Amino acid sequence: MASTRKPTFKPAARSQEAAAGRPSRTGGQDSGGQDSGGVISAQRDLEPDVTSTGKAAGRASSKAAGHSDHKAAGKPAGKPGSTSGGSSADNIIAFPEPKRRRQRRIIWWTVSVVTAFIAVLIGGAVFSPVLAVRTITVDGTTLLTPDAVQKALSGLEGKPLPQVTEQDVNELLKPLVQVRSATMEARPPSGLLVHINERVPVALLKQGDAYIMVDVDGVQLGATQDPSAVALPLIDAGAGSTNTELFKAIAAVLDTLPADVRARMSTASAASVDAVELKLVDGKTVVWGNAEDRELKAKALEALLKMPADPKVPVSVYDVSVPRHPFTK
Repeated sequence: MASTRKPTFKPAARSQEAAAGRPSRTGGQDSGGQDSGGVISAQRDLEPDVTSTGKAAGRASSKAAGHSDHKAAGKPAGKPGSTSGGSSADNIIAFPEPKRRRQRRIIWWTVSVVTAFIAVLIGGAVFSPVLAVRTITVDGTTLLTPDAVQKALSGLEGKPLPQVTEQDVNELLKPLVQVRSATMEARPPSGLLVHINERVPVALLKQGDAYIMVDVDGVQLGATQDPSAVALPLIDAGAGSTNTELFKAIAAVLDTLPADVRARMSTASAASVDAVELKLVDGKTVVWGNAEDRELKAKALEALLKMPADPKVPVSVYDVSVPRHPFTK
């Protein structure tokens, strides 16, 4: 006979059993020991558990998946060759280059290119035949002619202008004893201007029938047969050798004199290095003394010669041996 008992639901007890890990029962007896329709009761007891368990598992699974995705999104890019999922290229994060570093790199490349360009230009100018020397102009010559200097410098023709130096010019002019030194100016594209600094003749030396012009160093600069054609004093035979102390003392005095005062001298002599005397073309004598205070003595003599002549007090001697107290007599 079928039972008229209603099914009994014990969710709390079933949940406790499930939490305790005991296996679910497919059937059960009531307190009276009779079958209580366990099939229905078991089915109804399992539905909430299964549903809640499934939902909990789903929620846990979703949370785990979301947490995994979140960690993957915030995780730094893996190293190349990593065995983690996805390609290594997908995990690389490209950071933009700092602006200052980019500017430094641009400046460095710009400077390098400009430097290389300038070097090419300089190299082309130094070796370019376009700048070869074709015209040589000379000035400052008195004892020499410009043609003589140009002939001596002919070896520079065809040489690139930037390669020509003053040392080259002076080396080529060494055979010309009249040249003390020379300077140059480049006149692109192919011109060269040479300034000659000649030696200055200060006296004449008599050698045989000729008169030799010499400078303060005793260098012979030329010769003439007529001493009156050259406005230079004649050094007497006593100091004729250019290697003597007397010649050096006299030459130093004559070199100190202004050109117009020197031109008024007829002869120069010295009994000793401390007793230099000069003769003017009008026969008057200049007592010079030693070589000390040469510049001051030259100024004193120039001032005395400019004094107006007094017929009542004729002057035959100009004494500048003590330059701060010169006098005439």
